[in-house]
Amino acid sequence: MSDIQSQREKIFADRKRTNILKNGEQRFIHFLLKRVPKFVTPNILTGIGLLGSGIVFTSFLLAKYGNRYLLLISIAGLFINWFGDSLDGRLAYYRQTPRKWYGFALDIIMDWASIVLIGLGYYVYAAEQAKFLAFLFVVFYGWSMLISLLRYKITDVYRIDSGVFGPTELRIIISLIIFIEVLFPGSIIYAAILITITLLVVNILDTVQLLKFGNQRDGKDKRND
Repeated sequence: MSDIQSQREKIFADRKRTNILKNGEQRFIHFLLKRVPKFVTPNILTGIGLLGSGIVFTSFLLAKYGNRYLLLISIAGLFINWFGDSLDGRLAYYRQTPRKWYGFALDIIMDWASIVLIGLGYYVYAAEQAKFLAFLFVVFYGWSMLISLLRYKITDVYRIDSGVFGPTELRIIISLIIFIEVLFPGSIIYAAILITITLLVVNILDTVQLLKFGNQRDGKDKRND
């Protein structure tokens, strides 16, 4: 194993990733970490990630009350969100200054705040009959976050992905949806319906699996009593 690969594994060792873009994403993050200026701290990157979500929210507002082409700004916002959210904790591990539980708690809170901002942006932009989809999106994404936390508690393995899909893939899908909305106004409603239904199905399947893990843990704990 090369030194670069060994270092990369240490940087990402605190969580199990299964998303389809995992390998390329981790190589890109490692590439970026080497170029982050020394004055930039993990907390600054966390703030940058939240700023990206704020840009997405603002883009929806501008598109609603101005020109729909301003929606394209949100794609840049999603990239900024990915940059800050993906590099903050990894930078701490790269610099060998991790605060595992502080970083874990901050990451969850900021992820929730980001989803609320994006959901609110869609709520403002969407047609009246489709505004409820913003509520469902936030609720279902929050459900997936709860599943990740409970899975971590039960299995001691922290995983933020649902199979081959993770937050990065979701950002890409949302970016594509926004781009299509600019070309074909109104199409975002159908995409939002599809996303919420997909999140619902995935969450139900993950919940069933989570309960199985809980049952297995109960059996293991009883045998150890």
